Amino acid sequence: MQLDQVRAVITGGVSGLGFATAQHLVARGGKVALFDLNDDKGGEAVAALGSDKANYFRTDVSDEAAVTASVAAAHAFLGGLNVAVNCAGILGAGRVLGKDAPMPLKQFQSTVMVNLVGSFNVAKACADLMQHNGAGEDGERGVIVNTASVAAFDGQIGQAAYSASKGGVVGMTLPMARELARFGIRVVTIAPGIFWTPMVDGMPPQVQESLSASIPFPQRLGKPDEYADLVAYLLGNRYINGETIRLDGAVRLAPK
Repeated sequence: MQLDQVRAVITGGVSGLGFATAQHLVARGGKVALFDLNDDKGGEAVAALGSDKANYFRTDVSDEAAVTASVAAAHAFLGGLNVAVNCAGILGAGRVLGKDAPMPLKQFQSTVMVNLVGSFNVAKACADLMQHNGAGEDGERGVIVNTASVAAFDGQIGQAAYSASKGGVVGMTLPMARELARFGIRVVTIAPGIFWTPMVDGMPPQVQESLSASIPFPQRLGKPDEYADLVAYLLGNRYINGETIRLDGAVRLAPK
């Protein structure tokens, strides 16, 4: 897929990995629909990208009806839809057995609803429209890129909910790719390591330094642009399908 032909829905699109991806695609001629829940940042993102190339849609990714409506509106704005990039996510950090009480089930459920159910919800709504696209080279009609995490493989203490939700994203990648193959829709997942995001920006400097020191090489946090670069590469390489790719500087998370 040529990047100037990209018509993409990007969840979590107004900051962090999602916004970096939007910037990368728009700079290369693509158009993007940004799904998020931050209206202020949504307006800023559209202003930065250009209202002819980007639009913001307030969307709770865990709400089926809301996602269906937003995907339809995005399709109309974009003049088509051939890419979905799922970046929306929450940490949901907490121990199974906390100091005062076990983790409230609602906390576990909400993490899974956003990270896993939300990714599936957006993917299936976008795929429903992608299946009607005209076939490109190799019969391709669309690409879905999900975001997992290295915590899906080596989650730390306090990440039971987060790791479970991201492990689910990894687990659905291959069966979804196999099912959607007959429509010419690829499904790929990126599992980022520790990246510079708004969450990390708010951490004390000593914590940031400690995180950087834990990464073998290069010994620094990942840059959102590097995630965006990988998304762009995946869009262009049609033979990558049904795979989860770690983007992590060879880091393996310690137990805590």
